[in-house]
Amino acid sequence: MIFVLMLTVILLPFVGGVFLSLLKFKNKRNKQCYIFGYVAVNSLLTFVLLSQGPTELIKVINFAGEKLDISLRLDGLGMVFAGLVATLWPLAVLYSFPYMEHENNGRLHENIFYLFYTATYGVTLGIAMSGNMLTMYCFYELLTLVTVPLVLHTLTREAVHASRKYFYYSLGGAAFAFIGMIFLIVYGDSLAFLYGGVLNPANMRDKKDILLLVYVFSFMGFGVKAAVCPFNAWLPRAGVAPTPVTALLHAVAVVKSGAFALMRLTYYSFGADFVRGTWAQYLLLAIVIYTIIYGCSMAVKETHIKRRLAYSTISNLSYILFGVLIMTPLGLIGALCHMVFHGVMKICSFFCAGAMITQAHAIYVHELDGMARKMPKIFGIFTISAFALMGVPGLCGFVSKWYLAKAAMDSMNLLAVVGVGGLLISALLTAIYMLSITIRAYFPGNDFDYAGLDSQIHDPDWRMILPLMMFVGAMIVFGVYQAPLVNFFASVANGLL
Repeated sequence: MIFVLMLTVILLPFVGGVFLSLLKFKNKRNKQCYIFGYVAVNSLLTFVLLSQGPTELIKVINFAGEKLDISLRLDGLGMVFAGLVATLWPLAVLYSFPYMEHENNGRLHENIFYLFYTATYGVTLGIAMSGNMLTMYCFYELLTLVTVPLVLHTLTREAVHASRKYFYYSLGGAAFAFIGMIFLIVYGDSLAFLYGGVLNPANMRDKKDILLLVYVFSFMGFGVKAAVCPFNAWLPRAGVAPTPVTALLHAVAVVKSGAFALMRLTYYSFGADFVRGTWAQYLLLAIVIYTIIYGCSMAVKETHIKRRLAYSTISNLSYILFGVLIMTPLGLIGALCHMVFHGVMKICSFFCAGAMITQAHAIYVHELDGMARKMPKIFGIFTISAFALMGVPGLCGFVSKWYLAKAAMDSMNLLAVVGVGGLLISALLTAIYMLSITIRAYFPGNDFDYAGLDSQIHDPDWRMILPLMMFVGAMIVFGVYQAPLVNFFASVANGLL
């Protein structure tokens, strides 16, 4: 039963998307109900699966020998990622309906969009439920293939260049990740994900430095999707895709899959004990601290709204990787908190940006002057998401940053302690690049001519507002009461689930 349920939630989004092009709908409303229906059912089935708790390893296909097989398993870490994906995807689909009504690419093009948009849902769940490195690697590659058409959707010259860059970067990263998988086959007991790692000391002998080098290569390979410097140039370019796509690229599907894969690589394949205290840990810590500051710095100078949020994502993803590389249970708790909370905060801010684009046709920051009077709901919600990203107490962003800073100070790792300074600098820069948007919208200046604003500009309909209100509620609830969630993360971080 569990096996059938796992296959169903992975395959249903594919099947639903295929039938979208085959079925004839009387009107757009019926088609939207169909799309939301099978996505919502898939999320419901995923929550039923999550309610069963961790599952045993289920082998689906064996290629050769004991190590090379496609297998599924849902453990504590996979439950966190699958739960995040299943929660956000139906809300993103609901938001996409009014947004895509502004896309004038024809009925067939819209069907193709939703085919790949929902297929990405199934692939991402496949990554969450992978039972070993080979399975995760296959879904990881498939994720690239199903998301490239989404970046390419508008078929403009800019979209073509962005999709190519994303594809080339992803292929290069996959090659480095593949090297790590080969070494795990040779020097590990299996490719299965086991807390503490699978490396066999008897096989390693004097190969520790080589294996550490391979770990660094693999980390940077999977880190391409997590936008680690210097392999993050694809992410701001991908902002040419429709906002429902970029929101999920930046909040859930692609970048969080990269962070999730690095958690698997570090804690469940090579093992934190193997890497902790070595040159590899210090090198990668230095890279992610630099990425944190780099992303925020670029966001401050960027005037394009979606690209500014993209650079913010680059910075915040390395918050997660910073927690991973501290290599303590508390560090992993902080990383898991930020993976979930950043997903909520960033999808909220991107959806607000999408509403600004569709309702006011504003794509640059200076075009938002005085716009809060015309769109009070959107800018009110955006301001709350800005405060959350800054780490203001009472909102969820503060909680994850607190755990990351505490883990760094408790680790007695000098570079991790230096990283706390990077977090503080990042918080300051985040306040600058986020609040500059809201200040211009609310306080454009005494000489600003409100009469010059388009009278047609207004807040979007409930299909956009409802998901945004739910995100705001989550940011506030998790900001003031997150104990059950953090306790669950603690069980995962200590290898109990």
